[in-house]
Amino acid sequence: MRTTVGIIGAGPAGLLLARLLHNAGIDSVVLESRDRAYVERRQRAGILEQGTADVLRAAGAGQRMDREGLRHDGIELRFDRTRHRVDFPALTGGRSVMVYAQTEVCKDLIALQLREGGPLLFEAEALAVEDAGTDAPRIRFRHEGREDVLECSYVVGCDGFWGVARKAIPAELTQVFERTYPFGWLGILADVPPSHDELVYARHERGFALLSMRSPAVSRLYLQVPDGTDPGAWGDEEIWDELERRFETADDWYLQRGPITQKTVTPMRSYVHEPMRHGRLFLAGDAAHIVPPTGAKGLNLAAGDVVTFARALVHRQETGSPELLDAYSQTCLRRVWQAERFSYDMTTLLHRAPGATAFEDRLQLARLERIASSRAAETDLAEAYTGFPFG
Repeated sequence: MRTTVGIIGAGPAGLLLARLLHNAGIDSVVLESRDRAYVERRQRAGILEQGTADVLRAAGAGQRMDREGLRHDGIELRFDRTRHRVDFPALTGGRSVMVYAQTEVCKDLIALQLREGGPLLFEAEALAVEDAGTDAPRIRFRHEGREDVLECSYVVGCDGFWGVARKAIPAELTQVFERTYPFGWLGILADVPPSHDELVYARHERGFALLSMRSPAVSRLYLQVPDGTDPGAWGDEEIWDELERRFETADDWYLQRGPITQKTVTPMRSYVHEPMRHGRLFLAGDAAHIVPPTGAKGLNLAAGDVVTFARALVHRQETGSPELLDAYSQTCLRRVWQAERFSYDMTTLLHRAPGATAFEDRLQLARLERIASSRAAETDLAEAYTGFPFG
C-alpha cells in the first residue's frame, strides 16, 4: 500500500486530520488498532474550545455538534461556600466552548471518512514506523491476520501515549518533561439532569470537585481522590454525599442525585515530549503531550496539532516550501506549553495537595479571590479556557 500521509490512530486527532487532508485533496490512510465500536464508545474529553468547534464546522463535521452539543458561555468557580461565574463572551470578545463528547466527535468523523474519505482500517495494529528520518517512511502493521507495509511521504502518529510512533524518534534526540500528581479523579456518569447549566469547579478543604455533563439528561461529575484509588471502593451514596459536601454553598443550591452508570478513576499527570517531529514523522495529541484534565485541554491540543500539520502540508504542496513543516514542532510546542501552564495553574488552584499547610490553603483562596475581583485575572482564565489560537 502507498499513500501521501499515513495516520496512526483513529481518535479525534487522526480522524480530524484525515478529514482536513481529504478536503485539501491530499490522500491518506488511517490505521486504528481497535474496532469501530470501541472507538465510538471510548469515553474521554467533552469540552471543545471555540477554535476546535470552528475547525469541525469548517471541515463539514459540525452539523450534529451544533444541533446536539451544548454551548457554554462560562463556568462557575466555587470556594469558601461562595459562587463566582466567569463570563466567557464578555471577557474574550464573544468566545465560548461547546460541551460535545469525544465519542460523538469520533462518530461524526468516522461516518464522513467512510462515506467520502480515504481508507480507514479498523483492527489494523501499527507495529513500527521505519525509516522516519528519510523521505520515504513506512508503517509496518498487522491487519486481518497478516503483516503489511504502508509506504508514505509523511507519517503522523496520533496513536496516544502508548503508541509506536514516538518510539521511532531516537532517544538521543529527545527531551521529556513530566510531572505526576499525588491524586486522581473519581469520575461518574449518572442518569440525572445536571444540577447547574454550566460547569462548576469547586475548591473545598476536603478536595476538588467538578460538576460537568454529557447531555441535558446525563451528568458527569468528579471527585479528587488519592492516587491509586479503586473506583469500586466507593459506594454510590458515599459518592453523592461527598459531592454534596464539596459543592456546598451559602444559598439554596442543591445537588440532584440519580442512578450512577459508570465509575472510573483518572490519574493526573503532565507530560511533554520534545521534539514533536523527526524527519517525515510528526507526533500529534497524546503521543507528544498529556495535560491534567482540569483545564479541558487534551482533545483541543490534539486538534491544534493536526490543524498545524495540515496547513503546513498544504503550504508545501502549493508553494514547494517546507518552511512550515520544518517549524511544526516549534509551532505546536508554543501552544502546548501554554496549555500545560494553564492546566497546571488550574490544578494547583483547585486541588488540595496531601499534607497541604494552612499557608498553602490561604494562598489558594487568595488566588481565587483575585480572579473573582479582578477583570484582568478573570480575563486571563477565560482566554485560556476558551482556547489559545492555532499556530
